[in-house]
Amino acid sequence: MDDSTFDRETLLDITVNVVPMLILLFFVILFTVWTPWKGQPLIYAISHFLTIFPLLLLALLTWIAAHYI
Repeated sequence: MDDSTFDRETLLDITVNVVPMLILLFFVILFTVWTPWKGQPLIYAISHFLTIFPLLLLALLTWIAAHYI
């Protein structure tokens, strides 16, 4: 058995997390480039928190799952 963390089967198992990560990344880029809440830094910060925090948690969860699969 190969001891590599990201072998072919593991990559196939964690690819289900790639689509939500790409969607969240799209919204991070969209809200960075085009800001519908100009002049409202609290809403801007909350919108970025609600996209970046789940993205980081999902990336961490994906790495942990790949490590233990």
